[in-house]
Order: sequence, then C-alpha cells, then structure tokens
Amino acid sequence: MLSSARAGAVKWLSPRVAPEPRAQRNRGTLRAMKLLLVEDEPSMAQALRLALERRGFEVDWCADGVEALNRLRHHGPDLVLLDLTIPKLDGLQVLHRARVEGLRMPIILLTARGAVGDRVQGLNAGADDYLAKPFDLDELEARIRAQLRRHGTEVQERLTCGPLAMERDSGAFYLGDHVLELTPREQALLKALIAKPGHAVAKEKLFRLVFPMEQDIQFEAIEVVAYRLRKKLAGSGVSLVTLRGLGYLLRAEAPAA
Repeated sequence: MLSSARAGAVKWLSPRVAPEPRAQRNRGTLRAMKLLLVEDEPSMAQALRLALERRGFEVDWCADGVEALNRLRHHGPDLVLLDLTIPKLDGLQVLHRARVEGLRMPIILLTARGAVGDRVQGLNAGADDYLAKPFDLDELEARIRAQLRRHGTEVQERLTCGPLAMERDSGAFYLGDHVLELTPREQALLKALIAKPGHAVAKEKLFRLVFPMEQDIQFEAIEVVAYRLRKKLAGSGVSLVTLRGLGYLLRAEAPAA
C-alpha cells in the first residue's frame, strides 16, 4: 500500500498523465514447451532447469533411466534432454527402448563423453542431436528450438518470471493460461522488467521506455504506472518490488509451504 504522501502524489499526478487506450481483450492461451531433463547430478540438473525455465520452457526432471522411461511413456514431453551416464538404465538403453516402443519425440543427448564413437552410437540408436559437456546455454537453446521446429512443434518465444510470461512476437503477457490486460505504458514497464527478472532496472531507464516521446510528463509519473501494474499483479505469485535509490525489479514469489 502507498504511504499517504505517495498516495497524494498519485492523485496529483494522475490528471497530468494522458489517458491510455484500454488493452484489447484476447482469450488465447500460451503453452510452454515441455522438456524432460534426465540428469543424475542434482546441482547440474538444478542449474540447467532454472536456466531453461528462465528462457520460457517448462522443465521436468528425473535422475535415472527407469523413471525416465516411465515419464516418456506417460507424460509425453515435447523434447528430452538425456544424459548418457545415468543409473539403473543408461542413456543409450533408455533411447533404444523408447524408439522400439514407438516414442518419437526429439531426444538430445547430453554427456561428458567426447569420443566420436559415443556420438555415432547415440545417433545410430535414434538420438536427434548430441551435445558434449560443457556446453554453451545459447547453443543448447538453439538446438532445442531447431528440433522442435523440425518435429512440427509450435515454438513460442517467451520470457518468464514465475507464472508470468511474455510472448516475444506479440508482446502479449499471460498469467498462467490467461491474458493479462495491460495499457501500453504498463506493458512497456513490464516488458523492461521481465527481460531481467530479479535484477533492478533504474527508474530513469524505465521512464525513457514508458514515456519515450512525451516531454511534459513529470519523472514521478513512472510511479503511477508502477502502482497500477503492482495492483494488477497482486496475488499472482509475481511481485513488482521497489528498491529505493535503485529502481524496480520483478520477482517470482516463493510458493507457500
């Protein structure tokens, strides 16, 4: 809630900010691509899962070959990232059984093995691609998206922060599967913040993005837009946080225990 001084500022500033057109209603939905990550090293899996989720994918994780096959059969991921050196059944066994059973989703092998023979064996067993550790995350993302396109899966380019997502092409925002209706100024502010979730963006930069050609708008008007946006995000699991002297940041809230 705003302090009395801040509330007064909002009341005083509101008439000086030109009214914005209402956002168009859109009842479409946006589905994240579902990846299955099969990796038995927890720290590696956690880091990779977090990095891919920040790039707009929904990532499931398991640590052994038996569970991997179970999830392939019953959960139908759009793509699988499969480490070769996993317990119970190794990656090649999982790959072979999946293909014998007619499971055709794209599978990219991730492994520390660098020998050409391992790559050839994996590709001959039915893998769609192969990436040796350590790998560059941008390259991995490019390979994932290439395989999804090749297999006819619609790829949505998204930025995410918790349940909040922005579709890159259209600029539309979603909370879960529902469109978040925003004014153009709210959209400009949220777009700048979701590009760097968890990192503060200076008010000066945000002001230039939200009011790019408006000479008569006072600097404090950015606070009005932030206040309105904060109200629309209330209870969503995403917070717009004010950092005094630094600016604003967007943060996904931890789920309640």
